[in-house]
Amino acid sequence: MSDSTEYTQTLQLSAQGIPARPLLALTILWHPDPARIGEQFVGDPGALEVNRYAPLFYRPGQAGLPLGHGTISRDPVRIVREGEGVTLHLPATRMPVELNGRATTGQVRFDAAEVARGQVLMLGRAVVLCLHWMYCLPKHNPVPGLVGVGAAAIGLRDQIRMVAPTDIPVLLLGETGTGKEIAARAIHALGQRAQTRLVAVNMAALNESLAAAELFGAARGAYTGAQERRGLFAEADGATLFLDEIGNAPPSVQPMLLRVLEGGDYRPLGASHDRKTSARLIAATDQDLDTAMFNQALLRRLEGFAIQLPPLRERREDIGVLIVHLLQAHGAQPALPVELVVEIACHDWPGNIRQLGHTLRRAALLVQHGGAPQLEQLVRLTPAPSGSAARLMPGVEAAPAPAPAAVAAEPPRRKPSELTDGDVLDAMAGNDWNIQAAARALGISRPTMYKLLDAHAEIRWAERIPADEIERTLAACDGDVARCAVALKTPTESLRREVRRLRESV
Repeated sequence: MSDSTEYTQTLQLSAQGIPARPLLALTILWHPDPARIGEQFVGDPGALEVNRYAPLFYRPGQAGLPLGHGTISRDPVRIVREGEGVTLHLPATRMPVELNGRATTGQVRFDAAEVARGQVLMLGRAVVLCLHWMYCLPKHNPVPGLVGVGAAAIGLRDQIRMVAPTDIPVLLLGETGTGKEIAARAIHALGQRAQTRLVAVNMAALNESLAAAELFGAARGAYTGAQERRGLFAEADGATLFLDEIGNAPPSVQPMLLRVLEGGDYRPLGASHDRKTSARLIAATDQDLDTAMFNQALLRRLEGFAIQLPPLRERREDIGVLIVHLLQAHGAQPALPVELVVEIACHDWPGNIRQLGHTLRRAALLVQHGGAPQLEQLVRLTPAPSGSAARLMPGVEAAPAPAPAAVAAEPPRRKPSELTDGDVLDAMAGNDWNIQAAARALGISRPTMYKLLDAHAEIRWAERIPADEIERTLAACDGDVARCAVALKTPTESLRREVRRLRESV
């Protein structure tokens, strides 16, 4: 029996009898080998150990492989499923571990909702994983243009493949940038009309006084200066008509759309006879048409088959494969700094996939010209809602906002190329060897600070300092880790992790 067959059968057995219980999943968001991005472990273990050699990560129909990378410790990260939530037990090793962009040690507890949002775990500053739920088994169900390995993406593709061969009207619902037009084109491409045209119109762009003529056509003289004109329904006869932004359809044409949906009949402006169309209708909107001033009878006709496209923040596990897909679609290689990938994975993307695509093109251009892009250079970041820090990092309470008079002025943003080794050393020494505080003082992001520390000739990570040197220096500092960090010229958080590991290994 092949590894992939055995894996599939194991999943099927694990899913039996627990229809309401989601499966635990780890998806590779980033890996030094780009071919590994999107591979998954999915199962229902009570406890799972993740290290260099286990578990095996799969694509449907392929044999599994461990993470394998040399920066990942042999000592495992333990993921324990307890009740409705999950607890991470992080090893006391030299391997740096970050959770949602923050250095993390010890153990962290997530409730079910936090796992559902996706938790971003970086191991050894090289491999990025997303911990999340799966509500279905992984499967290969490709649909043109719709990429993703999570349950939401799989379910979306299943719905499209189900409805595409029919002539049922489809209503695509979702926030701006979620890919509604791509979904409409996929429905057309997989349907019986694939060899015909997809006629598309943005309803928000129609002039209200001429909307009826645009859609249904007009007879000569129907209005001042009118020539005989075919409408979009005539153009799409026997094909597919895509009405984007249907929520912005002028009220005057909504009853006409209802009539054509009910029986295929419509009458061009100024004509004396009805005409018939067999156009297959797909509509899309980012509005709530139940509460908008929209013809409710028309809405019921449009939603012959309604498909909700999930926002990107609800499919964080798909970020890695989307990055690769979007970069390759524009002829760029997926060669982004891993710190930027973590920032991208942790961002909520109000503009969804469209915004992500534009951001990646800017990032690729900067990388191509030798830059080290940070997310704040690429997107306009808005302040996080109150309490968002607590949602990102379980167990951390959001501090109360300081009074306006106590808010310190932010230092001006600086380019990494403007900073010397002396600037970096002075910032670390002046901020008790705390990485975040030093990065803030320099006006750069934490991921950029990591890169500068890696390249610095005098600053060392504690995991690279010989154990006996750490022990001697710590003894000379009377066990004070902060003083020891100053003496060794190493970040305090890095030294605390290493001291804890040394003590636990005795």
